[in-house]
Amino acid sequence: MARSPRTSGPSSARRWLVRGVQFVLIGAALGFIALAVAVGISVASLPSYEEMMKSPQGQSVVVRAADGTELVTVGPSFGRWLPYQQIPATMVDAMKAVEDRRFDWHPGADPIGIARSVWVNWQAGEKVQGGSTITQQLARNIFLTSRQTYGRKVREIILALAIERKFTKRAIMELYLNRVYFGGGAYGIDAASRKFFGHSATTLSLEESAVIAGLVKAPSRYAPSSDPLRAKSRARIVIATMADSGAITPAAAAAADLDGLRFAVEAAQGDVRYFTDWVLTQLDTLTDEAVEPLEVVTTLVTAHQAAAELAVKTQALPGTQAAIVAMRRDGAVTAMVGGRDYVSSIYNRAVVARRQPGSSWKLFDYLAALENGVTPDDVYVDEPLTMDGWSPKNSDNRFRGQVTVRQAFALSVNTVAVQLAAKVGFDTVAEMARRFGISTPIDRRPAMALGTSDVTLLEMTGAYASVAAGGVEARPWAIQRVTTARGTLLYQREAEAPRVLVPPFVAARMTDLLRAAVETGTGRAAQIGRPLAGKTGTTSSNKDGWFIGFTPDLVAGVWIGRDDARRVPGLAGGRAPARVFGVFMSKALTGTVASELNTEVEDPLAGAVEPDNQAYGISPDGAPLPPEPVPGASDPASDPIGQIIDQTAPPPAKAPRAAAQPPLNEKWLEGVIKESPTK
Repeated sequence: MARSPRTSGPSSARRWLVRGVQFVLIGAALGFIALAVAVGISVASLPSYEEMMKSPQGQSVVVRAADGTELVTVGPSFGRWLPYQQIPATMVDAMKAVEDRRFDWHPGADPIGIARSVWVNWQAGEKVQGGSTITQQLARNIFLTSRQTYGRKVREIILALAIERKFTKRAIMELYLNRVYFGGGAYGIDAASRKFFGHSATTLSLEESAVIAGLVKAPSRYAPSSDPLRAKSRARIVIATMADSGAITPAAAAAADLDGLRFAVEAAQGDVRYFTDWVLTQLDTLTDEAVEPLEVVTTLVTAHQAAAELAVKTQALPGTQAAIVAMRRDGAVTAMVGGRDYVSSIYNRAVVARRQPGSSWKLFDYLAALENGVTPDDVYVDEPLTMDGWSPKNSDNRFRGQVTVRQAFALSVNTVAVQLAAKVGFDTVAEMARRFGISTPIDRRPAMALGTSDVTLLEMTGAYASVAAGGVEARPWAIQRVTTARGTLLYQREAEAPRVLVPPFVAARMTDLLRAAVETGTGRAAQIGRPLAGKTGTTSSNKDGWFIGFTPDLVAGVWIGRDDARRVPGLAGGRAPARVFGVFMSKALTGTVASELNTEVEDPLAGAVEPDNQAYGISPDGAPLPPEPVPGASDPASDPIGQIIDQTAPPPAKAPRAAAQPPLNEKWLEGVIKESPTK
C-alpha cells in the first residue's frame, strides 16, 4: 500500500508563521505583565507629593582665577513654589509645545515621540532629537542621573508610568515647572523669572515664557546671562512652535516683541562676569556632572583683569562700548571685558559681537604674501588703481609712490595691501584667515583685503597670538581643570601637540612688520617703552576702532564702537583703541622684565643654488630677478595715515625684488616641519 506524500510548501510556512506570531504575542504579554508589575512596585514606593515638592540641593559652581582667587559662585536659587492655578497659561503652553505636545494624552511615555526620535536619530547617524516626555524628565530630575545608558532609560520610563498612575496631569506639570533647572543656578520658573526678568513668574508674558521654556533644552547655552541674543533666538523658535501646535494664534505669534524684551541684571556684579559667563557656557562640554558642587580653575590673571577694566573705563570714548581680550601666546585667556559695564549690558562684545576689523585684517594679507615669497624690503607703488570696477584709495586721499612692504604695512597703505592680496589670490588670503582661526563668513571680493568681513575680537586676538607664538596655533581657551568640591578631578586640560600654521620665518617677518607699525606707523599711540608689535584698524565712517598687538609675554586685542554701528566722530584704531591697549599693557606687565621680539628667523630657502632656483626668484648668477607688474586695489576702511612720511624727501629708490615664490606652506609641511593633526 502506497504512503501518502508528506505535506510541505505553503502549509508548513503557515505553521511557522503562526508559531512566530504566538511567540511574539506570548513575549509581549509577558513583557507587559513584567512592566505592569514594575510600575506597580514603583507606584507603591514613590514618595508623597509633599516630599517631592521639597527643593533639591542643586549644584553650585565656583569659578576661580589662575591663582585660586574666587571670581564668582553660581549657586542654586529657588523662588516661591507656585501652585498650578498661579502659573500663567502661556508658560504651561510654551513648555508643552517645545517639550511634550502630547502631554495631556500619553500615559507617561510617548510611543509616537520615541518612534520619531529613533527614526530621526537613525537618519542623522547621531543623537539629534530626544523622545523624553515631561513626566520622564521629572522622573530623571528627581530620582535619576543624566548619564546616557539604556538601563537608566528603562528605569526612567517605568518611573514616568508610575508617576502618571499616582498623580494628576496638573500635579505633574506643577512639580515639573517648580523643580526643573533653567540655568544660571535657577531651579523652577519663579527663580528663573526673578533672575532673568526681575519679577515673579505669576506675571510672565508670552515672550518671557518663551525664553524660559527655551532654556530646558540647554540651560548653559541659552541662558540670557550667558548670551541674551541666543536666548531670544531660541524664544522665537518656541513661539513659532506654539503657533504650529495651536497653543497660540499666528497673529499672537507675529505680535510677540522679543526685540523689546529686557533682561534683569543683579546688582554689584563686576565686569569679570563677562569672562565667567563665557567660561560657564563651556562646562557642559567638559563634564556631565549635574549634582556635585563644582570648582572651576581658569586662566584668568586678576592683575590683568583689573588692568583691563581700568583701561576700558578711563580711555574709551564717551557714548561708545569697548571690549578687550588678553591672552598668553598659547591662547590662555588672562583677561576679558565685554563692555563698559556688565550691570548695564551683559552682551559680551569680546566673544559674541561680529564687527568689521578694518586694517587689522591686513595681518592675513601680509601673512599670505610673506608665505608666498614677498619680503619686508620689497618695493611696491602706492598709486591709483581699479579692480573689478572698484577703485580703493587711502584714507587721506594721498598716494606716496614707491614704498617698501614694511612702510606700506606700518602706514596702513590700502593700495599696497590690495595689490598683495591680488598677487597671492583673495581665496589664499581667506584660507590664511581660516587657518588662523577665523570662523565667520569671509567675502572673497577684492575689498575683503581691507577688512570688510565681520569677525569677533576673541578670534582676531587669537590670530595675532599665533603670530606671537612663532606661527604655532594659539586657540583661545580658559578652563584649566574642573573638580568636585570634594576634590575629585573631572577635567584637566592637557597641552595639545603644536600645530604649525606658518613657517617660523614667516611669523618672524610678520612680527617685524607689526613692530614697524607701532614704532613708525599708525600704532605709535600704543607704545609702552618696551618691544611691542601691533596693528590698528578703522572701518569706513569711523564705526569701529581696533588695536591688536603683543609683547613677547602677552597678547591683547581692543575694540571700540557703538552697538548700533553708527559713526563715532574721531574714532580711529591709532587713537582711543591704541591708548586702551597701552594703558592695559603698562599695568598688566608691571614687574615683568622686557624682552625682545622674535623678528630674525632665517628663510630655509635662502641661498639655494639648485637648478630650479629660478622658480624661487633667483637668476643663474645669484642675483634677484626683476619684479613683474602687479595689479592692485583698496578700500576706504583703513586707518588715518597722517603726516608720517617727510614729503620733501625724495622717494626711496626702487630696489629689485624677487619674483613671487610658489606657496611655501605645502613644501614646509612636507619637508621642514611635520604638522600635527588638528584635535
